Formats: sequence, C-alpha cells, structure tokens
Amino acid sequence: MSRAVVFAYHNVGVRCLNVLLAQGVDVVLVVTHRDNPKETIWFESVQKLAELHGIPTITPDNPNVPEVVEQIRALQPDFFFSFYYREMLKAPLLAIPKGGALNMHGSLLPKYRGRVPVNWAIIRGETETGATLHYMTEKPDNGDIVSQQAVPILPNDTAHEVFQKVTVAAEMALNNVLPALLAGRAQAMKQDLSKGAYFGGRKAEDGVIDWSRSALEIHNLVRAVAPPYPGATTQIMGKSMRILQTLVSKDDAAGKEPPAFCVKEGKAHATCANGVLRVVRFELDGIEMSAADFAAKYGTKKFEFNR
Repeated sequence: MSRAVVFAYHNVGVRCLNVLLAQGVDVVLVVTHRDNPKETIWFESVQKLAELHGIPTITPDNPNVPEVVEQIRALQPDFFFSFYYREMLKAPLLAIPKGGALNMHGSLLPKYRGRVPVNWAIIRGETETGATLHYMTEKPDNGDIVSQQAVPILPNDTAHEVFQKVTVAAEMALNNVLPALLAGRAQAMKQDLSKGAYFGGRKAEDGVIDWSRSALEIHNLVRAVAPPYPGATTQIMGKSMRILQTLVSKDDAAGKEPPAFCVKEGKAHATCANGVLRVVRFELDGIEMSAADFAAKYGTKKFEFNR
C-alpha cells in the first residue's frame, strides 16, 4: 500500500482525497487551511472529510518551516498530492516523497498556469478548460503532465458552473491514472510552456466594468466573477450597481450613444461601446431588483453609467 501526504483544500481537494481513499492509498496526513472568516466559504471541507476517516490534519500558515518539514519527513511518504492547496511547496519538502509530488491544476496546462485559472479562461472567452495532474517543481504549474481531462465552457456558463465541471474533471483525471501512478508505470509528458502563459490572482476591484469594451467581453467578465465571487460592478445615478447575470443581445443599437442602462419592454438592457447586453439579474446599492422594480422606481429613460 502506497503512503501519501495530501495537501488539499476546496471541492477539488475533497473529491480527489476521496479518490485516493477509494483506491486504497494510505493517507497518513492531510495538510489543509483554516477557513478565512473574511472569505465566502461556499465549498466543502477537506478537514471534515479527513476527520471522518480518522486521518490526522494540520493547518500550518507555512508548510515549508523546518518543524513541519521534519514532521512530514518522519512519515516516509511515497507520494505527495496537492489538490487546490494554496501555498507553494519548496525544495526541502518536494525532495521527501520517493514516488514524487503531484499537483492538480484547474486548466489544460500549459494554458492558464498560476492563479484562478477558471476565472481567467472565461474572461478570455475560452470554450474549453479542464484539469491537469502534473509533477510539482519549485516553479508553479510547469512540471511534467501525467493526466488531463477536458470539459466544455458554454457561452453562458458562470465561473461557479465551470468550476463544478473542473472538479469532476479533476476526479476523473486522478482516478484514471492513479493505478498506473502507484505501480510506477504512469507516462509523463513534458510541457511546452510556449503554448501557455502565467496568470496572477484577481481582486474585487478587477470586476469594475469598462464600458468601452464589447458586449461579449463584458458578458465574459460578468459570468467570470458572478457569485459566489465578488461580481461585476459599475455605477449609475451615483449608486453602486452589481451586475450578476447577462445575455448577449442581438440588438446592435450600440456605439451611437454613451453606454447606458435602461428598461425596455419589461427587460433591462445595457448598451455597450459595441453591442447590447440583456441584464438578467442586478443589484442597486446592494439590493437585488427586477427590471419591473427598477422601472417602477426610476422610469424607463436611459441612465448613463458613471463608470
């Protein structure tokens, strides 16, 4: 039986830990994160799953400190697995497992190396993404690939919906290759890093809408940062507006006037520099409203966006 130390968090961590347990891997320790009270916790708990199965857990702020490295080295693991763990593992840790250290990344590497790959893929209009299991090195997401599973991104999918698909893709990618990996027979493929790029994290302020962009680009931003993420934001009438769901309209009456919001024939619309969006769901000053609610309170004239 192979022994593993698992670094894991989030839904991918839960599903992939389940795969290891289902295939008989002896998980001797789970390293995870304490939930941040400032973060919206919409995902499942790796720590609760580990506790259910009687697996010891630790939650160090930094897994690379000497005392944690020595604790893990004493366990003599054959493998490390990292499933959506948020800290980089440095050379002293990576040198411990005899069979190697593997990470599950939420894109089709070498595309979208780095942070929040699902959100970036949607923002950039991709029609496909997936999950990749690869060997870890000190540089993020650039080690040899042992398994990949693709999933489609449909035109109106939100990041949450795509992340649910990627979670299943991660489970499949791991489950398919794990027997060969444990037996030392898995084939690894070197990445061609020229075919992808590295992307950094995103902040709430990155969701401010630039109305000089096309309707399609703005639609992609809206769905990439829709709840449970912070959302796409703008202002009208000096009030904050959060746009939660859009559809790209076939109406081409755009570019002739400044970008604006209005209710027409009972439906809310936003004219952009190039194209029109149907605004399906939105909030004004933190309160979600329907198109009818907005029209009853403010009328049906056009309101230019303040930004």
